[in-house]
Formats: sequence, structure tokens, C-alpha cells
Amino acid sequence: MDWGTELWDQYDIIEKHTQSGLELVEKYVKFVKERTEIEQSYAKQLRNLSKKYNQKRSSKDEPDSRLSSYQSFLDILNEMNDYAGQRELIAENMIMNICIDLTKYLQELKQERKTYLLEAKKAQQSLESTYKQLDSSKKRFEREWREAERAAQYAEKTDQDINATKADVEKAKQQAHMRARVAEECKNDYAAQLQKYNKEQSQFYFNDMPIIFNKLQDLDERRIRKLAHGYILFSDTEKHVMPIIGKCLEGITKAGTNVNEKNDTMVIIEQNKSGFERPGDVEFEDYSQGINRASSDSSLGTPKGPMDLLGKNKSKNFWLFKRSKLSSSTLTPFSTPPAPSPPNGAPSPKFGRDPLSYCLKEINKTVKPRISSFRTLRRSPTVTEDFGHLPPEQRRKRLQQKLEEISKELQKEADQSEALGKMKDVYEKNPQMGDPASLATQISQTSQNIERLRGELNKYETWLSEAGVRGETLRYRAHSFNNNGAHEVLSPDGAHSDESTPDPSQAIYAEFDDDFEDEEPAAPIGKCTAMYNFPGASEGTIAMQEGEVLAVVEEDKGDGWTRVRRHNGDEGYIPTSYVTITLNK
Repeated sequence: MDWGTELWDQYDIIEKHTQSGLELVEKYVKFVKERTEIEQSYAKQLRNLSKKYNQKRSSKDEPDSRLSSYQSFLDILNEMNDYAGQRELIAENMIMNICIDLTKYLQELKQERKTYLLEAKKAQQSLESTYKQLDSSKKRFEREWREAERAAQYAEKTDQDINATKADVEKAKQQAHMRARVAEECKNDYAAQLQKYNKEQSQFYFNDMPIIFNKLQDLDERRIRKLAHGYILFSDTEKHVMPIIGKCLEGITKAGTNVNEKNDTMVIIEQNKSGFERPGDVEFEDYSQGINRASSDSSLGTPKGPMDLLGKNKSKNFWLFKRSKLSSSTLTPFSTPPAPSPPNGAPSPKFGRDPLSYCLKEINKTVKPRISSFRTLRRSPTVTEDFGHLPPEQRRKRLQQKLEEISKELQKEADQSEALGKMKDVYEKNPQMGDPASLATQISQTSQNIERLRGELNKYETWLSEAGVRGETLRYRAHSFNNNGAHEVLSPDGAHSDESTPDPSQAIYAEFDDDFEDEEPAAPIGKCTAMYNFPGASEGTIAMQEGEVLAVVEEDKGDGWTRVRRHNGDEGYIPTSYVTITLNK
């Protein structure tokens, strides 16, 4: 069944239906656009939410950064950020695959429909024009036929009239004959026009319009299929990112399962352990005996409790909880007993009947100022370079951390010193490649940096030894650096295993260490092709010919030289500017 056969007389209905179908496509495109705006807004809000709670802070400055619960929360924020990215991807794919595609296809359908309707209109106009010609010929035939009948009747009447002359009769007959002939011509023309119209009408209703209607039907069916595909894409676009969204959600679940309360407890202990010993028992101070002694030099002036430890480290208050008010019955060894009563005299009125009670009251009056002063010290500790303001355990950790940082910087300076030494040696043997004197400033600066870092390393090692490094603690100075930047192995007690002492005045640069066969060959990290010939006359270098392909063993560290290896195992340095390098991915 098709429109051309079944709906041959429903042109207006077909025109209205196809227009309604195109409007449906436009409506769907608008719907998808609004959906993408919602997705984009949702993704933006999720990103802002993740950014709000994921403040960029240094892990060293954030004490909770090592806690698994803290890390899991950061993982959740990162997963939510990735989830927002998938929502943005959904919106982007919907715009590209549905909105833009359907809009473009809709314009094509509109143009195609317009063409078909224009063809139908032309066919209709042609049929109407033919019908007008038919109607005109019909009316002319009718008019001429009536004129012919009237002429025939007049000729017959004239022929029967006895008064009419023969000339009048002949004239009337000739007029009737002429009218009859004209009427016959009009009849033939009318018949021809009628035949032509019937043919065109048949062509219009059985050929032209059915073809146009079938084309419109095909257009509408293609529109429906395209719209249905758009409906499917609306779902598939989200289905395609569902696996990634699922991974994001799995990541959030994993973040929850990665929380380890025992590990967090150990981290809290490690970060906040002071290393102090627990305070011992407070000794009994016999104030009754102190009252009878004239000298105030008693055990009361010698604190034995936790405040004695505070004297050694005043930044630490051993009260476990803040106290807003101390009980009047609290005993403390910090007050000085009142002056004793005169010998052989009556007791002072201040003591009343119970000298011990008065003594305790006087002692309690001095407690609050003492505790307040210690709290003040606790709130504003003095930060020192040797981290002496920290508890012992935390001080050891900070010193060890500082030693690690200095060792890394020292290693970096030593590598740079070694590279500068190699470069200067090459310049001395190959003056055309550079002036050795141009490196003097850099070599001097590097030497000064090494000496400064070496001094800092010794200083912090001394402080670490004073802090009491535990036996199981790894030593951070497993090696030192000589003036050449080479490593010196130390004995466990920190002394040089080699009895000789390096000469401080030794030059900071040294010859190439061309003892490659003693080391395990390094794996190539790429290859290079020589653009120019290089003689390789200097020690540590290797000759090469233009076009030769060599394996890259070590990249240029900024000194202009690259370490390469031939197929036969020969290794050496070549100028980086002489080759084109391709590194392995």
C-alpha cells in the first residue's frame, strides 16, 4: 500500500502530515538541546563541588593527608570530577550525534519536500490550464452550434417565404452552410481538447501525482527512521559511557573499602608521638617539717613531678585536659612555704589552730599563675632550625626528613659538577667546540653549593645524633661526596672507609670514567642517526660517521653530550647537536 494509490485524492492531508512530521523532528532536537544543557549544568555543579572540597594543599602542610579516610575522601572527589567529565561527554555526544545531525538532515528534508510540492503544484496548474482550454472550446462549440441552427432555420424560413427572392434564399443557405461548417470545426476542436484533457487528467491522477505522493511517502518514512535512530542514540549515548561511570562508582566504593582505621590510628601515633617518658610518681613533701625549719631551702623548691620535665622542655604541658579552675585541695610542689614561727613564741595568728591547713591554702594561691604561664609558653613555641621546639620523636623525624632533602640536593649538585668537569675536559682537548674558561663561573658556583650542602649535611647529622637516633633508624648519610662529585662509602659509624682524606683543593672536575666494561650495560632508551662526522678524539668520546645509527644509552643532561652504544658494544659520548634522536615510547 502506498500513498499514490490509496491517498490519490488527499493532497491536503499529505501536505499537512509531512509538515507535522518535520515539526516533530524540530521539537525533538529542541528537547535534546535542553537535556544537554541540564547535563552540562549538572557536570559544572559537580566539578565546582569537587573543587570546593578538594582544596589544593601541600601534603606536607596537611597533617591528615596520610590518613586513609582523608585519602579516600580525596579519591571520592577525584572520581566525582571524572563522573562530571562523563556527564559532559554525554552532553557533547548528544549535541554532535543527535542535534547537529538531525538539524542538518531536517534542512535536507525540508528542501526535498518543497521540491516535491512544487512539482505537484506545477502538475496541478498544467491540468487546470488544459481544463480551461477545454471549457473554452466547449463554450465556443456551443455558441457556434446555436448560430448554425439559427442560420439553418432562417434559410429554411426564407426558402418557404414566397416573397423572398432567389438571391435571398441562396444567401441564407450559404450563411447556414458556413455556420454549420464553423460549428463542425468547433466541434472537432472541442473533441480534441476533451481528448487532450482526459489524457492529461489520466496522466495527473494515475502517474504524476502518485509518483509525487510516493516520493513524499518515502521522505516521511526516511524522516521517521532517522527520528527513531535519534531516539535510540538518546539512550545509547549514555549507555556508551556507563562502563566508565560504573568504574567511577566502583572507585568510590573502593575508596570506602580502602579506609583502614587501624592504619589511621598508627599514622596518628607516628605523627604525634612526642617521645617523652611518662612522669613518675609525685613525691610526698612534708610541709609540717618545713614549718619548723628556719631555712626555706627545702624539697619544696625542687620539683620532682611533671613540671620538672617542663623545665627541660617548657613547650610541653603535661596536663592531659585544659583546666579552667583548680580545686583548692590540689597539691603542688611549686610554692614556697611561709616563714616559720619564732622559736619559743606563740604561733602566728595567720596559722590559727592548724598550721598545715594554712600552708596548703598559701600553696594553692600560687598554682594558677604558674599553670597560666606554662600555657602561654605552649601556645607560642619558638621555632628553631634544629627543630628543638618539637618533642623528641617528632624532632628526629623532621631532622631525618631534612637530611633526605639535603642529600638529594647534594646528589644533584654532584651530578652537575661531574657534567661540567666532563665538558671542560672536552673543551680543553677540542677548543673548536668551546672555551673552557667559560665554565669557570659555573664550576665555582657548583663547588660552593656542594661545600655549603656538605656543611648543612654535617650540621643536621650532628643534631640527629644529639636527638638520639634509634638503632633501627636508617642512616641518611650512607655516602658523602668528594670534590669531584664522586661517592665515598662510609663505615656504619660515619667514618670514611678509606683512611685517606680528600684534598679540599682538588679540582671539581675530573676525567671521564671510561670503565664501561665494569658496569652492567644499560638498556637502550632510543636510537640516533648521525648528521655529521665526529672524530671522537677526546677521552670518553666515540667516533661516528654521517648516517650511522647508534643506540642511545643516556640522554643529554644539559651538558650538550649524549651517551651512545654501537652494535659491537663500544660506548662513549657524542655531541647532541650532531645527531637526531628518537626515544622509545
